[in-house]
Amino acid sequence: MEQRQVTEYFSRIGLSQPSDTTIESLKAIHQHQHRTIPFENFDVVQGLPIQLSQEALHEKLVVNQRGGYCQELNGLLLNMLTHMGFEARALLGRVHLAGEPTGRSHRVTLVTIDDKQWLVDAGFGTFTPRAPLLIETNIEQSNDLQTFRFIEDERYGFLLQIKQGEEWMNVYSLDMTYVGANDLESSNFFTSNSPKSIFTSNCIAALPIEGGIVTLLNQKIKISKDGSTEEWLLEDEPTYLTALQTYFGLAPNVPFQTLEKCF
Repeated sequence: MEQRQVTEYFSRIGLSQPSDTTIESLKAIHQHQHRTIPFENFDVVQGLPIQLSQEALHEKLVVNQRGGYCQELNGLLLNMLTHMGFEARALLGRVHLAGEPTGRSHRVTLVTIDDKQWLVDAGFGTFTPRAPLLIETNIEQSNDLQTFRFIEDERYGFLLQIKQGEEWMNVYSLDMTYVGANDLESSNFFTSNSPKSIFTSNCIAALPIEGGIVTLLNQKIKISKDGSTEEWLLEDEPTYLTALQTYFGLAPNVPFQTLEKCF
């Protein structure tokens, strides 16, 4: 990775480059990327190929100031962490939000610091952990807005759950199986092309804010902050494109007629 790319990345996320590989530095990098580069899938909706090379991710997410989905956001993050000297690698998880788990389709990052393993995820939309999570079962881990825990599942490995009121909701599961470049490409191809994928038929965006999160699902935009929620429909092209810029910092080069197919 060129020094120019490193400088551009940290400028994009608004953080001075840390000089060490501590958990504090990991948390700072994750938080700044997560709160700066939005989750979005507008290239998928257009049918454009999602490229995972280091150069392609940097050009799209940093230089062109776009967002992406898990393969892109966590790919960009992993590239920077490994360049800085963190012991980090990709994992693929199964999503459990709809009950029956998916195949291994959700990309996350495993970081090991002082013999402790951390889940780092910058690309899961609404339920993205807002801080790295220690991979240890049956302990509650809270950040400013969320409480998570891992439980052990004999079939799926580590099952991540989020606390919703007094109940625990399954989010996704993962194991420590080696994940190579071809595994990532296969997962990426399915997620960005299959009619069974939520991303091929829905316009989705999400970006955390102080005290909450802003989300978009097709025409509906929702702002959840400090325990209250406001939502409304984006009725026409000027309103839609203005909202993308205002709330997500996005100006995707996509015809509005293509987006309308999701409405």
